[in-house]
Amino acid sequence: MRTIWLSLLLCATLAATSGQASAGESRARQILDRFEHANQWRDHVMVAAHRAGSMQAGKTLYAENSLAAVEGSIAMGAEIVEVDIRRSKDGEFVVMHDSWLDRTTTCQGEVVKYTLAELRACRLVVEGTRTVTNETVSTLREMLLATRDRILINLDNKLEVGDLPGMIAVARDLGIADQVIVKENLWNQNRIASVKAAMAAIDGVQFMPIIADDAVHDAGFAETVDHAFSPRAIELINWRAGAETLTETGGPLFSTRMRAAAVRGNWHIWADTYAIVNKPGGFLAGGRGDELAVQASLPREAWGFWADHGATIIQTDEPKAAIDWLSANGYRVPYAGTGERLEPAATASIN
Repeated sequence: MRTIWLSLLLCATLAATSGQASAGESRARQILDRFEHANQWRDHVMVAAHRAGSMQAGKTLYAENSLAAVEGSIAMGAEIVEVDIRRSKDGEFVVMHDSWLDRTTTCQGEVVKYTLAELRACRLVVEGTRTVTNETVSTLREMLLATRDRILINLDNKLEVGDLPGMIAVARDLGIADQVIVKENLWNQNRIASVKAAMAAIDGVQFMPIIADDAVHDAGFAETVDHAFSPRAIELINWRAGAETLTETGGPLFSTRMRAAAVRGNWHIWADTYAIVNKPGGFLAGGRGDELAVQASLPREAWGFWADHGATIIQTDEPKAAIDWLSANGYRVPYAGTGERLEPAATASIN
């Protein structure tokens, strides 16, 4: 009898473990489903955490582009993390925004002048407090292993378009090429042609065009881009210059025709509310950025404005605050079986 009970207990334990794994995979599939089927999820605003979600709360929680920041973003329910990719001296893809190490690590000098082994001696720093963490510079592979089947990852390529196939090869080797989003700026037919030629070498990846209103002034170009690439999202930028007033319409790109084009093409409108150092608040969002939402306590005038103007993905430096406000105000639909938030698989310690 004791043997039977032990067998039943073992079966139950294995079933529970299997169920937990399936739940994790299920949510990753749900995120990808919402990304790939925009028209079915126009009532849900996805949140992309800028630089892995490290910039929030005055840059005091996590080191920039760190695995700890990714874990935090997953735990709070973000759907996408954005990270920056460069190369080491010996050709390894590494996760780093700046071309220099000084701001975000304990080392100094250019990233490209350090081998991967030398980069392993650098410790990531929490910029807002200058706290030195236990975490070192991550490789692209390590970052992809952390996000695999848990959250989508947007690679901001700090290299050349020709480097993208090598990055995607890493993702393909891990079986998650479809969970990776890559992006390039487009502004005319020649640029479309050159990027299309480069993308021909990449199969199975999510490509997101970026269109800014300094060069493009109507939705017709987005329709041309849609025909060329069939993207699942297009990133739209409403530049803000200096002290001009907040945009009232979203600029020429966030128009009724653009929203109609997005519906016809079944793609998301992606808006950026994150801050850029030494630039006016809301520099990429007509003044309606994270500063307005958090520092001025006017989230409806920032995240709410862009959601009401068609954005179904918002990239932000304040993913937790954005998710909390969007959820509380009816802009998000909980994920089946998992709720709005997830617990992190592991917690990175900070000294």
